[in-house]
Amino acid sequence: MRTICAKNIENAERFKQQLLLWSQQYNEVVFLDSNRYQQRYSHYDAVLAVEAFTSIKTDYYNAFDDLKQYQQQTKDWLFGYLSYDMKNAVEDLHSENFDGLAFPDLFFFQPKKLFLLKGTLLEIQYLRLCDDEIESDFTSITNYPQRITNNNVTLSAVEGQQLKIAQRISKENYIAKVTEMLSHIHRGDIYEANFCMEFYAENVRIEPVAIYQKLNAISRPPFATYFKNNQQYLLGASPERYLRKEGCKVISQPIKGTAKRYSDAASDEKSKTDLAQNPKERSENVMIVDLVRNDLSHTATKGSVVVEELCGIYSFEQVHQMISTVVSTVAESTSPIDILKTTFPMGSMTGAPKISAMKIIEDLEETKRGLYSGAVGYFTPNNDFDFNVVIRSILYNAQKEYLSFSVGSAITSQAIPEQEYEECLLKAKAMFEVLR
Repeated sequence: MRTICAKNIENAERFKQQLLLWSQQYNEVVFLDSNRYQQRYSHYDAVLAVEAFTSIKTDYYNAFDDLKQYQQQTKDWLFGYLSYDMKNAVEDLHSENFDGLAFPDLFFFQPKKLFLLKGTLLEIQYLRLCDDEIESDFTSITNYPQRITNNNVTLSAVEGQQLKIAQRISKENYIAKVTEMLSHIHRGDIYEANFCMEFYAENVRIEPVAIYQKLNAISRPPFATYFKNNQQYLLGASPERYLRKEGCKVISQPIKGTAKRYSDAASDEKSKTDLAQNPKERSENVMIVDLVRNDLSHTATKGSVVVEELCGIYSFEQVHQMISTVVSTVAESTSPIDILKTTFPMGSMTGAPKISAMKIIEDLEETKRGLYSGAVGYFTPNNDFDFNVVIRSILYNAQKEYLSFSVGSAITSQAIPEQEYEECLLKAKAMFEVLR
């Protein structure tokens, strides 16, 4: 049983920063920030879960079954992630590419301390409460500074060397690989596939909170994530929801279609209009919507899968995005893990048909995706959940001193390899900016 209390917060933005800094004393941290982005099905403004009471960490083998058992036993809040390579638990697939990060395929924990912020109302939930612990922690949080004081030293390479960000696939090699993917499309092997490449730095030390704060400040996404598991970090600025469950309703909001933002209002509006009318971008989005509809149908009640919004245009700090919303209804008895298992990985990061696309992706990409293009989120005690898509994010293993971020784009028959490469660089812009 959790002890629950409520507090009124005078300055929610300041409190969020204090909450994040205060959390760094714990080994397990999940901090989620919506940045008050007004999007359909938005919920909490911010959530913090810290300090594992129990946890599960495993590779992909039988992982969904293990997670289902863990979720049914705890019947509590659970926070964590599914890596992209959980696909290997669902289909006869493998991940043999290079992995510099070495994160587990799946990790979830039951937090001792939980903070849920909505507007100026804060709900605090603690497990195994000690006398006055909530009041003591709340006082400590409100006395924290808003930013790291030595923020001028946020990045360094080991032994004083300058940080160098390398590219796993060269531009020439990228174009050759996309051309090969196009040949698969023209043969009819697939209709669309999401092809990704990694940027990385070795022998690097960073201050994760400072980097996250910078990334979030320039992106302001609805699914910002700071994740810590001992020395493994995710610093995320994702604009995309993978899947949400509210009661018997399941919501998916895939993104396909990207356009540049401009400081000039007229140019920015034109970019937005061009995106909405671009036949290639729309076809990418519609293909993934069809895939999502099929995925949701595996657990949906008959006739309940509906496209609530098709190819809506949403603006973020760095880019305009094309987002669709697909919903379904499930029976009350349906396991939340089964809903995830029958839809994972998300269509926006794979392609269509999904299994064929994933096989071709694995052959052409040179890095194991791991947590990139996986999902971070939480389960509630009443079997609801909310998960994002891990994109526009920096991954860091402090023990290995290895930093990584990946970007990708959807390849269809209309794709021009050079333009797809430029789209990848556009998506990487924010990560480069904070790391420089």
